[in-house]
Amino acid sequence: MAQAIMAGGCFWCTEAVFRDVVGVIEVESGYIGGTGANPTYKQVCSGTTGHAEAIRVTYDPELLSLDDLLDIHFATHDPTTLNRQGNDVGTQYRSALFPVDDEQRAAMEAAIARAAAANPKPVVTTIEGPATWYPAEDYHQEYWQGEGQRNPYCLAVIPPKLQKLRKSFAAKVKG
Repeated sequence: MAQAIMAGGCFWCTEAVFRDVVGVIEVESGYIGGTGANPTYKQVCSGTTGHAEAIRVTYDPELLSLDDLLDIHFATHDPTTLNRQGNDVGTQYRSALFPVDDEQRAAMEAAIARAAAANPKPVVTTIEGPATWYPAEDYHQEYWQGEGQRNPYCLAVIPPKLQKLRKSFAAKVKG
């Protein structure tokens, strides 16, 4: 198994997308890239810790390549908006990648280049780290499968992301 850490706005939304991807074993919401140990959701949302809401995806590289994983990430969030995704504004919602080694860093640089070639606006995604991963509180995990189905924000944001996933990456979607 392999892992990749990506930030692209609200982790409830990015987690929901990757749970539907073939080869993904686990998706964990959390915080990364800031100062201070063990930040809470409230602290991260304040924008004062520098952490990003992110997901740590555990996947089977025999079924899903890192390149495909990253291309899905770029296709299902807006990598051209600095410190924002839709109505979510602040550094905690930035588009960022957190490589675990030099090989991942090179793949992430190539993915940014692919995304930049496909976008008319400049891609602002950063590559950060090394940085410490902090799992989010339990109630954030698998949010879309539970509470998110009743959350108006999630109901407005997540279904269009899932539609884009199914349309653009049909062969990579779980049945």
